Amino acid sequence: MYEVEIFREKGYIRKKCVSCGRNFWTLNPDTSYCGDQPCVAYTFMDEHLTSLKLGMVEAREKFLSYFEKHNHKRIGKYPIVARWRDDVYLVGASIFDFQPWVTDGIIPPPANPLTISQPCVRFTDIDLVGKSGRHLTEFEMMAHHAFNSPEKHVYWNDETVAYCFKFFTEELGIPAEKINFIEDMWAGGGNAGEDFEVVVGGIELATLVFMHYKQVNGNLQPLKIQTVDTGYGLERIVWLTNKTPTIYDAIFEPVIQKLRKFSGVDIPEKKIFVEASKLAGLMELKAGGSLKNLRVKIAEKVGISPVELEKIMVPMETIYAIADFSRTLVFMLGDGVVPSNAEAGYLARLLIRRILRNMYSLGLQLPLVEVLKLQLDEVAKSFPEYKEKSNLIFDMVEVEEKRFKETLERGKSLVKKVVAEEKAKGSSTLSIQNLITLYDSHGLTPDYVSQIAEEFGLKVEIPDDFYSQVAKLHEKSTPTPERKIFEPEVEEKIKSLPVTQPLYYEQPYQDRFKAKVLDVLENKYVVLDKTCFYPEGGGQPADVGVLKWDKNEIKVVDVQKIGNVVVHVVEGKPPKIGVEVEGLLDWGRRLSLMKNHTATHILLGAARRVLGDHVWQSGAMKGVERSRLDISHYLRIKDEQIQQIEKLANEVVSKNLPVKTFWLPREVAESKFGFRIYQGGVVPGKELRIVETVGWDVEACGGTHCKTTGEVGLIKIVRTERIQDGVERLIFSVDSSAIEHIQQTEAKLKAVAKILGCPLEEAEKSVKTLLEESKSFRKEIGRLKEALAKQLIASMTGNIRQVGKVKVLKQTTNLMDVETAIKASSELVKMEPSLVVVFAVLEGEKARLVVMVGDEALKIGVNAGKLAGEIAKIAGGGGGGKPDFGQGGNLKTEKISEALNLVEKILREKFFVGG
Repeated sequence: MYEVEIFREKGYIRKKCVSCGRNFWTLNPDTSYCGDQPCVAYTFMDEHLTSLKLGMVEAREKFLSYFEKHNHKRIGKYPIVARWRDDVYLVGASIFDFQPWVTDGIIPPPANPLTISQPCVRFTDIDLVGKSGRHLTEFEMMAHHAFNSPEKHVYWNDETVAYCFKFFTEELGIPAEKINFIEDMWAGGGNAGEDFEVVVGGIELATLVFMHYKQVNGNLQPLKIQTVDTGYGLERIVWLTNKTPTIYDAIFEPVIQKLRKFSGVDIPEKKIFVEASKLAGLMELKAGGSLKNLRVKIAEKVGISPVELEKIMVPMETIYAIADFSRTLVFMLGDGVVPSNAEAGYLARLLIRRILRNMYSLGLQLPLVEVLKLQLDEVAKSFPEYKEKSNLIFDMVEVEEKRFKETLERGKSLVKKVVAEEKAKGSSTLSIQNLITLYDSHGLTPDYVSQIAEEFGLKVEIPDDFYSQVAKLHEKSTPTPERKIFEPEVEEKIKSLPVTQPLYYEQPYQDRFKAKVLDVLENKYVVLDKTCFYPEGGGQPADVGVLKWDKNEIKVVDVQKIGNVVVHVVEGKPPKIGVEVEGLLDWGRRLSLMKNHTATHILLGAARRVLGDHVWQSGAMKGVERSRLDISHYLRIKDEQIQQIEKLANEVVSKNLPVKTFWLPREVAESKFGFRIYQGGVVPGKELRIVETVGWDVEACGGTHCKTTGEVGLIKIVRTERIQDGVERLIFSVDSSAIEHIQQTEAKLKAVAKILGCPLEEAEKSVKTLLEESKSFRKEIGRLKEALAKQLIASMTGNIRQVGKVKVLKQTTNLMDVETAIKASSELVKMEPSLVVVFAVLEGEKARLVVMVGDEALKIGVNAGKLAGEIAKIAGGGGGGKPDFGQGGNLKTEKISEALNLVEKILREKFFVGG
C-alpha cells in the first residue's frame, strides 16, 4: 500500500523517525525526522519553498481547477451541520459528506471522481487555538475523492500520491526534496484505512487515506467500496505561501488588525514573536504536554523569562482565538445551529462564551455582534449566502451575550455553594469534575470559577485542555435506542418472513381490506401478506381496529414494523396460519391522525417563514385530539408570532394545496430538495418516501397524509412550551378538536366575565383594574414588612453572642412571618459577615425555621442548609437548603426551645467553629 509508483520513479527512500517512530518517505537521505510536529519545529518560514503568495480564494481555485483539469467534477460544499447523519452533529472532514450512504455502497456518489472544498468544524484541539500557531476550530478541507466498486475501478494509491506530488511541485512550485510522506493509519466515521500525512517545512499540508475497512465492534472488515479520501488544508497552504508567523496572520489579517486596534494590543517584538511561533508547533496537549513547560522552553530559547513571554504572547494568542472562534460561529449559526445546552447548540454556546471571556480579558469594549460583523465580511467573500443570514446570526448572538452576563451575575452564589460543599468534605481544591459540572450545568467558565473559589480559600488547577475535554463529551450524537417490543428470538423469526405489502401507502383512504395470515407468534402477534394498518413510526401512533374471519373477531391494539414486515398486536384468540381475514380500521381515528400529520408539515413551514431559516423540527408526536411539534428557536415564541404562524398555516389550508407522496432515490431527493428533507431526522434506506405540500414544504416522511391541505380543516395552536433550552414546543389541534378548544376557551372567558360582573367585552379592563389594586395592596404590605424587619433588627442586635470563630443570633418569634424573617436575616448577615442567624417563626401549633450564614462564616465552613436540617430534626421537623441559606418546616413548638439551645453545640461539633 505504501510503496507507490511515484516513489520508485522519483527515488524516494523509506526511513523511520527517531522521534515518533513512524515510517516516512523522503528524498533527503540525511534526515532522521519525519518532518511533522511535534518532532520538529516549523522551518518553512526560513525556507524558499514557493514563489507564490496565495489568498484563500486563489488557493481554493488553484486546487479545484487543477483536479477539474484531471477529470474530477467540482461539486459544491455541504452544510456544516450533518443533517444526513445520526452519529455526528457537525462535518469534521470532507468524507463526512459521503458517509455512510456512498462509502457503504448504498447510493452512488454525486460524481466519480470528484473534487470539493468543504468547510469543517472540529473541537478536538480547541485549547490549542491561538497558542500553537496552526490549530483552528473551523477550516476548509479541500479534497479529491474516488469511489472504487467491484463494477468500476477509478484510481487508488498510485494515482492519489502522484496527484498530490504533482499538485505541490507543479502547481505550487514546492521542491520535491522538501516533501515527506509519513505512513499512518486513519479511522473516522466508522471507516478506516492506511494513509500518508504529507508534510512540508514542518507543517502537515495534506492527508491521503485509502479507506477500505469498516469498523465493527472494534474489528476491521473489508468494504465493498474502496474510497480515496484525501484532505488538503486550504488555510495551511495559504500560510505556507505567505510565511507569516502564524496561520492566523495569514488568513485573518484584516480581522486581527481591527481587533488589535480596538483592544490596544501591540505586535510583539519580531524576533521573539517569530521564534515563539516556530516553537509553538511543538505544543501537544493531547499527549499530556503542558503549556507551562513549553513556555519555559520558548522563553529560554528567546532569552527572556516565562513571565515576560506570557505577557508578550497571551494578548496576541487571545486575539487569534477570537478571530478563529468567531469565524466558526458564522458557519455554525449560518447553517442553522441554535445555541443551547444540548447537541450542536452546546458547542455553539461554548464558542460564544469563550469569545466573551477572551474579550473581557483583553478589556475589549465591543458587543460580540461587532466582532462577528468583521468576520462575516471576510466569510462572505467566498460564501455570500452567509451575508443573507446576518440578521439572524446577530440576533442569536445578542441573546446569548445577554444570557451569559446574567449567568455571571448569579454565578458567584453557585460557586460559593460548591466551595462550601467541598470544604465540608475536607477538600482543599476543586476537581476537574467540579469545573466541568459548573460549566456544563451553569455555563460558568473555569477561569471565572477559579477567581471566586480562590477568594474562599480553595485552589483550582485548570487543565490546559479543559475545553477539549468538555467538547469531547458533546461532539458525537447518541442515537435514541429503539423501543424493544419483541423478544430477540421473536424478532429474528419476524425478520425471516416475507415483506408485507403496505396498503396504507398504496391506498391511504382504504379503511378495510382482505389479507392472508402468514404467521402467528406468541399467540398475539399476527403477520399478514398485506395490510392497511399503519405501524407506529415517525411520531405517528399505530392504527387500531379489528380483524374478522368466519364468525370471529379480535381487536388490533398495536401495529409495529420490523424491517419491512408489519406485525399486528391483537387481543383475543388469533386466526390460524393460512386463514383469510378482513381488516377494519378505526377510520375516524386514522383520519384524525392523517389530518394532524399533514398539519404538522404545514405548521413547520409556517414557523420557518415567521421565525427564520434556523427553524428545524426537533421532534413531533401526532395525536387524535392534540399534537405537538418541537422546533429549534433561540427565544420564547411571542404571542404575535404564534398568531402569524397560525394565520399562515390556515391560509395554506384554505388554498387547498395538493399533498403529493412519492419515492425517490436518496441522492436524487437530496439533489432536488436539499437537506431540508431530513426535518424529522435521518431516514434510512436507499430510497426515500417524499411528502411534498406543493409550494410549501418537502420532507422525507413515512406517515399517512391527506390528499390536500384543505382536508385538514382549522389549525389552532393551543399553547407553546419551552421544553429545553433552544427548543420550543407547539401544541395544536385541528378540525373539530380545534373548534372544541375554541368553544371551551370562550366558555371560560364568559365564566370569568360573569364572576367579574361585567360584559365579556369589558372583562380585560376589569381584570386590569383588579390587578392594579392588588399590586398597590402588596406594595403597602411589603413596605410595612420592611419597616417591621428594621425595627426587629434594631431590637435583636443585643442578643448576638460570640461562639468560637462565628457570631450567633437565635430567636423564636411570632412578630414576623417567614418572608420578613428572611429579609431581616439577610440584612443582619450583610451587617455582620461572621454571623449565623437562626429564627424559629411560630405559625399556630407548628413553626418554621430560617437559617442564614454570612460570607465569613461560610468561609469557615458553616453550612446553613445542613445546620437547618440538624435543628429541624431535633424539633421534630425537616429541613435543608443551600450553604448560605436554609429552611425547616413542620417543627413542633414544644421542642423549639430544646433545639435552639443546642445550636452552639452543633456549630462546635459539626462545623468546628471552636469556642
